[in-house]
Amino acid sequence: MRAVIADDERLMREQLQQALAQVWPDLQIVAEAVNGQAALAEIERCRPDVAFLDIRMPGMSGMEVAAALDGRCQVVFVTAYDQFAIEAFERDAVDYLLKPVSLERLVLTRQRLEQRQGRGSDVAVLQRLAAELAAAARPGYLRWLQASAGNSLRLISTEEVYSIEADEKYTVVRSRQGESLLRLPLKQLLEQLDPEVFWQIHRSTLVRVDAIDRVERADDGRLHVVLKVDGRRLEVSRSYAHRFRKM
Repeated sequence: MRAVIADDERLMREQLQQALAQVWPDLQIVAEAVNGQAALAEIERCRPDVAFLDIRMPGMSGMEVAAALDGRCQVVFVTAYDQFAIEAFERDAVDYLLKPVSLERLVLTRQRLEQRQGRGSDVAVLQRLAAELAAAARPGYLRWLQASAGNSLRLISTEEVYSIEADEKYTVVRSRQGESLLRLPLKQLLEQLDPEVFWQIHRSTLVRVDAIDRVERADDGRLHVVLKVDGRRLEVSRSYAHRFRKM
C-alpha cells in the first residue's frame, strides 16, 4: 500500500513516519504535505491508497481535504483533538488517532486498512495481524524514547539514557546522544520504565541505576548520586533516600 502524510508540524510527520516504519515496513510513504492544499495536490499526483491527515492545518482542514477526495483513497485522521471523531467517521474515515500515536494503536489501524483493501478474507493475513497486535499490546516497558533535539526528532534507546529530569515545560533526557527534550510528563514516563532499571531519586529526577558511579553524603546529611558519564551530582530527596541506606 502507498500513503501520504499531511501535518503542518514537521516533527509530527517524522514521528508518524518512524512509527509506521516499525509496525508496517511494507507501507510506502510516497509524499508528505504541510497543509491541506498541498495534501490534496499530493494525493491527486501520487494516487495513494491511504492518506494520514491532521485535522487542523493551514488553509484547508483535514476534514475539508477528506470531503474533496470523495472516497478516492482511504483516510485516517491523526489529531490532538478528540471532538471531531463523530464528523470523521461521517466522512467514512477508516480510523481516528489521537496524538501521540502508540505503536499498538497503529497496528490496529493497519489491520483496518488492509481489511478494507480486500485482504480481510485472507486467513493467514488476519492471523499474522492478530499476532502482531497481541505482541504490541503485551505489557512491557519502553525500549526507546522519541525526543526532540533542536529541529530534529531523536529515537533514543533507553539503554543509552542515564538521567531524566523534569523541567518547567519539558522533560529533559540526557543520554549518550546528548541532551534532548521529551513532551511526556515525568510521572507518565515513570509508569512506562522498568523500575529495576530506572530509580526515582527526587520528585523531578530519574536515574538509570547502572549510570551511578557513587553516592555521597553532604555536610547537611543530604545524599547525592554522582554519574559515571559526566560526573554530575544529582540530589536524592529524603523520600527516596531509603534506596541507598544499605550502600
